[in-house]
Amino acid sequence: MSDIQRIIRNNRAGVTILVALIVLFALPITAFNQQIADPEHAKTAGLEEKMPIGPNVKVGVLDNGLKYYIRKNSRPENRALLRLVVNVGSITEDDDQLGLAHFVEHMAFNGSENFEKQELVDFMESIGMRFGPGLNASTSFDETIYMLQIPTESSEVIETAFQILEDWAHGQIFDHEEIDKERGVVIEEWRMGRGAGSRIRDKQFPIIFKDSQYAQRLPIGTLESLQNFEYESLKRFYRDWYRPDLMGVIVVGDFDEAVIEEQINRHFGGIPNPDNSRPRELYPVPDHDETLFAIATDKEMPSTSVAVYYKLPLRDQSTIGSYRQSIVEGIYNGILNSRLSELVQQADPPFLFGVSNRGLFIRSKEVYLLQAVVREDGINLGLETLLTEAERVDRFGFTQSELDRQKEAILRGIERVYTERDKSNSSNYASEYVRAFLYDESIPGIEYEFELYKRFVPGITLDEINGLGREWISDRNRVIVVTAPEKEGLHIPTEDELLAVFETAASKEIAPYEDTVSDEPLLTSLTSPGQIVSENTIEEIGVTEWELSNGLKVVLKPTDFKEDQIVFTGFSPGGHSLSELEDFIAASSASTVISAGGLGNFNSIDLRKKLTGKVASASASISSLEESISGGASPKDVETMFQLIYLRFTAPRKDETTFQALKAQMSAFFENRDATPGAAFADTLNAIMTQNHPRARQLGMKTLDELDLDKSFEFYKDRFADAGDFTFVFVGNIDLGEFRTLSETYLASLPSTGRVETWRDVGIDPPKGVIKRTVRKGIEPKSQTSIIFAGDMEHSREKSYILGSIADLLDIRLREKLREDLGGTYGVRVTSSLSRRPDEEYKISISFGSDPDRVDELVKVIFDDIAEFKNSGATAENLQKITEAQRRGRETNLKTNGYWSRQLAAWYRSGEDPRNILNYEEMIDRLDSAAVQELVRIVFDLNNYVQISLFPESKK
Repeated sequence: MSDIQRIIRNNRAGVTILVALIVLFALPITAFNQQIADPEHAKTAGLEEKMPIGPNVKVGVLDNGLKYYIRKNSRPENRALLRLVVNVGSITEDDDQLGLAHFVEHMAFNGSENFEKQELVDFMESIGMRFGPGLNASTSFDETIYMLQIPTESSEVIETAFQILEDWAHGQIFDHEEIDKERGVVIEEWRMGRGAGSRIRDKQFPIIFKDSQYAQRLPIGTLESLQNFEYESLKRFYRDWYRPDLMGVIVVGDFDEAVIEEQINRHFGGIPNPDNSRPRELYPVPDHDETLFAIATDKEMPSTSVAVYYKLPLRDQSTIGSYRQSIVEGIYNGILNSRLSELVQQADPPFLFGVSNRGLFIRSKEVYLLQAVVREDGINLGLETLLTEAERVDRFGFTQSELDRQKEAILRGIERVYTERDKSNSSNYASEYVRAFLYDESIPGIEYEFELYKRFVPGITLDEINGLGREWISDRNRVIVVTAPEKEGLHIPTEDELLAVFETAASKEIAPYEDTVSDEPLLTSLTSPGQIVSENTIEEIGVTEWELSNGLKVVLKPTDFKEDQIVFTGFSPGGHSLSELEDFIAASSASTVISAGGLGNFNSIDLRKKLTGKVASASASISSLEESISGGASPKDVETMFQLIYLRFTAPRKDETTFQALKAQMSAFFENRDATPGAAFADTLNAIMTQNHPRARQLGMKTLDELDLDKSFEFYKDRFADAGDFTFVFVGNIDLGEFRTLSETYLASLPSTGRVETWRDVGIDPPKGVIKRTVRKGIEPKSQTSIIFAGDMEHSREKSYILGSIADLLDIRLREKLREDLGGTYGVRVTSSLSRRPDEEYKISISFGSDPDRVDELVKVIFDDIAEFKNSGATAENLQKITEAQRRGRETNLKTNGYWSRQLAAWYRSGEDPRNILNYEEMIDRLDSAAVQELVRIVFDLNNYVQISLFPESKK
């Protein structure tokens, strides 16, 4: 998918320029008003009435115009999320300020009236909030958003957090030396975003945004501007636009609401608006009668796509009636997207992915989008198929059965949200209120919306849905967008050829869509139930264990973290390590190939239809060392989940049509992958780290012919022929009595052969010695470097924990030196692992992007810091930062089903006592500089590491 299908977002912790011209929100848009939402009112409200505000959020406006939103919410406990939203972005920049909206955001972390450089980051890390999830910011075309997450037990922490927000709002100091240092960081961010996608964007944006300022105001700016802008230009942007009448403060979390409101008034109420404020304009994208063409190719582009943008006027969406209309439009797109997804399942699919959507284009425009990702020679066919399906709906409409399924699906979806209304995460509310401030999105609360859905959905008819495409699709305001690789012999359609496709689709004979729906039950036969032969309770962690009569083990942990969630994983040792070498590709792809075919008597299309309205899943996987099944369900649909598990074992489906479709999709994905610098870098790194082991080969054009449906099917059946050595872990809103019956019925009845087996060590080991490689690929002036230390190490939980802590410590050290001090990279990533299976091996990896001319300099800094780390160990300050972050992360993790599922699965895989889950904080308490230093001296062996760097082809 090309850049022009993504959201433009510059992110402090990982700013990538992602471009989207369509933003589809979960809720409709409304103007701000003070009417409080009452669910009873939703049952009878007139369509012309304005949408109200939910009763659980307090919305206020200070005298200076700053708007605030406060909501108390205890998920997660003892946390608050704070947002400062500034209703300006790159679109408001003057000609001498390109990229400076985003640069201002960066400078917010480089010193303010109350926080010196690095002091703000140090404070956040000292309270256990990591840079990124706890401290972040983003800049887009039209807005800038600053984000904090803090613990709420301390009033001093809350006070400091609001002081940070206030300083961001009007207390930045813009020290000239710090500005020049930050130029390097932002230029590296610009560099990181360069590539085929950015070059395609540079060609297409002036056409898509024809005669609009959006074409010239990318948030990242230009290299020339970033290198040469005047200090005064940056300060002028801040003076002009950072003012309370353009700001919103959002606070959601576990706190006393009165305290939070007092903080907002005290910190923001006294900020004045400047005299003669510049107006915040809404920048238009002008209409055009002619069809525009944005056709762009690039030799490093790995994929091909075609899209049609129909620009539409911005509508008033502040009423109950507009909310209903958004539901109607969602149903139209939902049904059409289901039809498009069915076409992908053909043996020779016309495209690899197709989508229909209507939503916000930019602030002043809406858009209807038809898009397909296609094979490199399939642009015309993909476009014709999209237009044909739209034409089919226009001529014949949808069927009643399609409408009924879509209604069932959306009602089930809103019911789930309603069921979780008291367990929703604060981040969901914070994002919702940000959109309310920026886009006037309605925030009536889920109770009110649930009533609107129940009221409106049953009465929506085929007639009102079928005509929507006719209203949206027009020759006027139309842009045809084509993105493709540039390669010899590949024909890219001309403008006339693309226009001819529209004529072909409009004039061709089309038959009505036939909706085939099976009345057959999901499960038609079941072997005799088994029994629970033994059970055990581990009270310390709230776990119940059952051993079934076929040998399968069931581990259950009931929780109240989510009302409508149960997650599970089931695993058995073996995996494709047990396959013959000549069958490796077929075996390693078996779960993908077979799962794509459906289950039992249902192909993938029929299975999707059969499961409409059900919240239940069970997916099979075969990795190197085990076969597994994972998924989840709503408590309402838990029996369906068990039926799907049963079918994954007993009724895998070999579908030749789906297999050919999958091969076609893979072929299209791989046909241009090797043209990308990233692929060359990743493939070289994989080859070095696995020493070109034949079982480390990945699927690609060279191995596609080794796919074999029959071999995959036989290997899959063999791996799931014996359930007796499986362990299943279930976590969530579990009724033990119900699970007892279902486990005996569906799990204890699974086949068991009694075979004794385990995984096999196939001998994939990292290399020994020092290995340095250079990869030359690409035309952009950018490099990527990875330094990997790996080797044998006896596994223990303590060592694994210390190794992870070393990665955290090194991440902080290198961020401060390479980014903050030298401005040499946008970010450094340090990761670690200590494996138990198949070998006891450790790995610690350091990676960063940079200017090719600075690679040697930055690598030297890294090795110098490692030497210092070996000699001095960890500072007390950095140890406090990472251990506090570990404790804070632990607090929230313990209240999530996913964390417990992963932890329990890991302990049962190892065969050790799962009570050890509770001992994590003891390891945190024991961590000291001596323990860190001892392991640092072992893992950073300067006689044993791999260093690989990617350079552009022109780099000498």
